[in-house]
This record gives sequence, structure tokens and C-alpha cells, in this order.
Amino acid sequence: MSNIAVVAHAADDLRVEEIEEPRPAPDEAIVEVAYGGICGSDLHYWMHGAAGASVLREPMILGHEVSGVVSAAAADGTGPAVGARVAVHPLTPHDDGRTPWPHEHPNLAPASTYLGSAMLLPHTQGAFARRVALPARMLHELPAGMDLRTAALAEPAAVAWHGVHQAGDVAGRTVALIGAGPIGQLVASVAQGLGASRVAVTDLHERPLEIAAARGIGTLDARDADAIAAQHADVVIESSGTVPGLGAAVSAAVRGGIVVMLGLQRAGEVPAPIATAITRELTLRGSFRFGSEFDDVIGALATGRIDVTGIVSDVMPAEHALPAFALAADASRSCKVLLEFR
Repeated sequence: MSNIAVVAHAADDLRVEEIEEPRPAPDEAIVEVAYGGICGSDLHYWMHGAAGASVLREPMILGHEVSGVVSAAAADGTGPAVGARVAVHPLTPHDDGRTPWPHEHPNLAPASTYLGSAMLLPHTQGAFARRVALPARMLHELPAGMDLRTAALAEPAAVAWHGVHQAGDVAGRTVALIGAGPIGQLVASVAQGLGASRVAVTDLHERPLEIAAARGIGTLDARDADAIAAQHADVVIESSGTVPGLGAAVSAAVRGGIVVMLGLQRAGEVPAPIATAITRELTLRGSFRFGSEFDDVIGALATGRIDVTGIVSDVMPAEHALPAFALAADASRSCKVLLEFR
């Protein structure tokens, strides 16, 4: 079977094309990719030729949410053996030699690379291909019985897990989510699994609210400002990455509460109701990717502590990447869309 990959060349130029077979370095294994989840950053590269400040300057294989099976182990003896079913941690932390950062938080390393990212040149190629060579340290074995489709959610679930933990212990606390896309859905599931007393999500579309309601999560129309303000939530997590979403997050927080900014806002200055945050003594915290939590998240997915019911709305063959991306971009019709490479 030919080795095909999903490659972004420029804005509105996404191609499924044959690539060479991977040639692994001694510390790399070859992975037969099973599933890849289409992320918001993948959509931005397709639609705009950029994801924030990361601008396409050469063709790049997309994809960082992947699961698969090891078909050739790393020659140096590290990492999983042939036949191991794995999820991929796409981060490689790097120091830039001048910027201080907390080394216990690898996600904050200033010169890091991430699979399928155009931040640096040459770009860091992604893993939306049938066969890829990946550093063995990126490969995390799955517990027995965990299916590869669920494992494809490990990366976004880890983003959600990290975001919830930025608020501290949520057991017995009320949590509100702004935005019920795939990350918002996973944040809601993580909060439920960690014992939140009440979880509610907002969105503009019926479909994501229906998905959340099916898991016992409260739902609110994002246009209902009064209902959002009436939440008085102990913890609010903003996952939409929009300016109105940030304003809604501050509005929904109880006095003395915590707002976690998980959705990536646009570059530059962003208006926000800071006066309200000050007079309510809110704590505003950022949340960026994740670090060492990956195995905890895989375990929680395997046991069902993170309930992902309904979050995968569609699975399409990798050969049909373009219609799959179009579907993933339409929040009124889809939630998480997976590409199948097998």
C-alpha cells in the first residue's frame, strides 16, 4: 500500500499525495498510523496558510493527534517494541539558550517543536501519513483493551486535562466552559471525571450542545448573556479562543473565582473586561498545550474516567482529507473528525 500523506502547500491548497517511505534515525521507530484527529491548527493551515504566527513557507505534512502501531522499533533499543499500539506525544522541548523557563514544565520551553507546526523553518513535519518515523520517546503504549480510535483523542484530551488542572482541584466545584467544540467537550469530560459538582458549556450551535447534554452536561446558548452571567461558576475555562468568549468567561465567574484561558486568542492586543476581573478579584491563568500528563490521560481514557461519548462525530478515509477538513470546519455539522489511514 502506497505511503500517502496529507500535505498543506498554502492557503486553500491541501493535497493528499504519495511520499517516500520513512527513513528512521537510530532513536526513531516507524509507526503505521491508524487514526489522526483534525485539529483547529490543521484547519488554519488549510484555510489561511498560517496558524497564528506560524506561517507556511514550504509544504508541510499536517497532523499531531495520532495513534497507530509500531512496525519497526528504534534501532537504539529505546521505546516500544514492534506491534505495540501507541499514542503520540508531539512535543519536543528545546531551550533557546537565553530565555528562562521552568524546566518542570516542558510545554513552556521557548524553542520547542511540535509535530505539524510551521513555527520554525524548516517546518516540523506532522504525522498525517500511513507510515511515519517518530522519536521513540514520543510513543506511549496503550493499556490492553484500549482502542486506537479513542487513543487518537489522547493529545487533545491532554490539552483539556492540563487546562482543568490549571484551576487546581475542581472536585466539588462548579465549572463553566465557554465553547463546546472538541476541546471544550473534552474539558467538560475531564472536569466531570475529576469530580466537579456541576459542569455547563456554552456554544452557538445546536450540535455540540446536544453532544454535551447526552453526557449529562448543562448547556447554554452562547448568545444568552444573562444565563451566562448567572452561572457564578467557581472555575470558568475559555476554550473558544474568541474575544467574545473571553468576555463571557469573565462574566460567568463567581467573585473570587478562576478563569483559565485555554483557547488561543489572536496575536496582539485583545480587548477584555479587565475592570470586572479586578473588582471580582478573579484569577486569570493561561494554559498552553501540556507536559508530562500524557500517560495519566491515556489511563483516564482507557478506564472511561474521561467520557468521550459522541465527541468523535465522523471518521473518514485519509484519501478524502479535503471533504473531511471541510466537515471539521463546520461546527454545526461535526465535532471531532478523524482521518483513517489504514
